[in-house]
Amino acid sequence: MNREEAFTLLQEYNKEPFHILHGLTVEGVMRYFAKEYGEDEDYWGIVGLLHDVDFEKYPDEHCEKCIEILQEAGYPDDFIYSICSHAYGMHNDKKPNKLMEKILYATDELTGLIGATIKMRPSKSVQDLEVSSLKKKFKDKKFAAGCSRDVIKNGADMLGWELDELFEKTILAMRSCEDSVNTTMSNLF
Repeated sequence: MNREEAFTLLQEYNKEPFHILHGLTVEGVMRYFAKEYGEDEDYWGIVGLLHDVDFEKYPDEHCEKCIEILQEAGYPDDFIYSICSHAYGMHNDKKPNKLMEKILYATDELTGLIGATIKMRPSKSVQDLEVSSLKKKFKDKKFAAGCSRDVIKNGADMLGWELDELFEKTILAMRSCEDSVNTTMSNLF
């Protein structure tokens, strides 16, 4: 798999900065976790990068259209299954089975919540975000209401982690990629 080709594919179907930012962020998070677990960083990263490839153009067919898009681009069935599993219970019944799939499922919504949280902070950065601050935002159901708290909780349960552990690890993962994501975004827009 080629990361540059994957990024080109993401940009072909996504024009809004928000969607590209989200793809890059989840890519960075997945690369972080792959490194932590001694797994293939490129593979995990490309899964993260392309997990919402169809969402901007086809929100009502999310995880249906991506199958067509990814098959046409030559991605293997197990890769496509992994991507679709991030929307388990929301858009399909493809349950996350592998560690990578569970981490993607657990962190996808959480990266959105963290992203919304850091926008409200004076620093506009994840570098000084603490778990206690994130927990407050998590408990406020009106804040970033589109980020499913149930999916985040279910993801933590699938991984056998407490919520605080998931929060801490995901914050660390986002810290690890924040600079590269911001650089890429500033070069694009």
